Amino acid sequence: MKKQTMLNFKKLSLFVAASSVITTVFGQKTITTKDLQNGQNSISTAVPFLGISPDARAAALGDAGVAMPDDINAMHWNLAKTPFNTKNGAVAISYTPWLRNLVPDISLSYLTAYYKLDKRSAIAGSLRYFSLGQIQFTDNYGASTGNFTPNEFAIDLGYATKLNEKFSLGVAFRYIYSNLAGGFNQSQTPIDAGVSYAGDISAYYKDNTTFKDKANGKKYNVNYGFGAVISNIGSKLTYTSAQFENFIPINLRLGGYANVDIDEYNSVAFMLDLNKLMVPTNPYYLRNSKNTADSLDRNRKPIISEGVDPNVPVVQGMIQSFYDAPGGFSEEMSEINISTGLEYWYNKQFALRGGYFHEPLTKGNRQYATFGVGLRYNVFGLDVAYLWPFQQRHPLENTLRFTLTFDFDAFVDQKDEPTKKKTKVVEEDAPAE
Repeated sequence: MKKQTMLNFKKLSLFVAASSVITTVFGQKTITTKDLQNGQNSISTAVPFLGISPDARAAALGDAGVAMPDDINAMHWNLAKTPFNTKNGAVAISYTPWLRNLVPDISLSYLTAYYKLDKRSAIAGSLRYFSLGQIQFTDNYGASTGNFTPNEFAIDLGYATKLNEKFSLGVAFRYIYSNLAGGFNQSQTPIDAGVSYAGDISAYYKDNTTFKDKANGKKYNVNYGFGAVISNIGSKLTYTSAQFENFIPINLRLGGYANVDIDEYNSVAFMLDLNKLMVPTNPYYLRNSKNTADSLDRNRKPIISEGVDPNVPVVQGMIQSFYDAPGGFSEEMSEINISTGLEYWYNKQFALRGGYFHEPLTKGNRQYATFGVGLRYNVFGLDVAYLWPFQQRHPLENTLRFTLTFDFDAFVDQKDEPTKKKTKVVEEDAPAE
C-alpha cells in the first residue's frame, strides 16, 4: 500500500510539472506583442526625412511624382525622367516648415539642379537638409549642459540616359549624414552621428497617342508615361554600435501619368503612385506569462510567434519585405501607400493642383488631401502646396510649402534677346544690293 502511494505521488508530481510546462507554453502563445499593439504594426526606419516630399509641386499632387513629366525635382522622384525634360537645365530650391504649429525652427530645405549633356543623357544633383531646431541637454539633476541643433542631410549625384526615344534608365548615389545628439553621452554610451551610403535605380517610359471624340470629331493629343524606382538602397545606419543598426528607408515606387491637351491653351494630367518600403516588417514576439517582457530562447533572443526575424542583411531584408508580414498577404497589401494627383495647366504658365494620399490604418493611418498652384514667368517659377489631414494630426497641416525654380533656357534666351534685336535692326537698315 505504501509502495502504491509512492508511485501515485510520483505520477501526480510528474503530472503537475507537465501541466505547468504546458500551461506556461500555451499561455505564452496567447500573449504576444500583437495584443499590445492592437493590430497596429507600422514600419519604422532610420533617417525618415528621406521620405518627405521635398518639392511643392509633387506635394500638391498627393506626393505622386514617379512618372510626372518635365520635373525639375526628378533627382528625388525618378532620375530617369531627366533626359525627357523639355528644358536643357534648371535649378530649384524648396522650403518646407515642419511641425510649425508647435515649434518655429524645424524645417526641410532642398536644392536640386540638372543639366542635359546632349539629347540622350543628363546629370543631376541635390542637397537635402533637415534641421530639427535647437535642444537643450541637461544632467540627472536638470542642470543645463549645453545646447545643440540636431540636423540631417543627404547629398545626391546621378546620371540618366535614354536607351531609345521612349525609354530611359537612371542611377544615383547618395551620402547620408544624421547627427541627432552631437556626441551626447547617456549611461556612458556616446550617441554619435550616423552615416550611410545609398543609391537609386530608376526607369521611365514615355509615349503619346491621339484619340478622336466621335461627338464633335475633335482629336486630342495624349501624353502618357510610366515610372519605377528603387531608392535608398544602402547600408544600415547606427548612432551607437553595430548591435543597434537600423535600416534606412529603402523604397519601391511605381506609377503612371496621362496628360490630355484639351486645346492650344488648356491641358489636364492625372498621376497615380504606389509606394512600398522594402525593409522588414516587425514580427510579433512571444511574451512571458506575466506579460512584462518578451520571452527569450536559450540564446537570449526574443521568441517570434508570428512573422520573420527582421535582423537580417540589407539584401535579404529587401527580399523578405515582400513576404514577412506577420498578418500574411493581407498585411503585405496594407503596406502599399497610394498617391493620386490632378494637375491643370493654362498656357503652360498657370497651374492648379490637387491630390490625395492614403496609408492603411494599421500602417500609420496617414490620409490627407493636398492642394497647390504653380506659376511660370520668363526665367522664374513658383510652386506652393498645402496639406489638409483627414484621420489624424500631421506635421505639415496649416503649413504652406514653397519651391522656386530657375530656367536656364529662358535665362539664355532673355540674355541673347537684345543682341538678336540689334542684329535684326542692322539687317533691316542695310541697303539693298
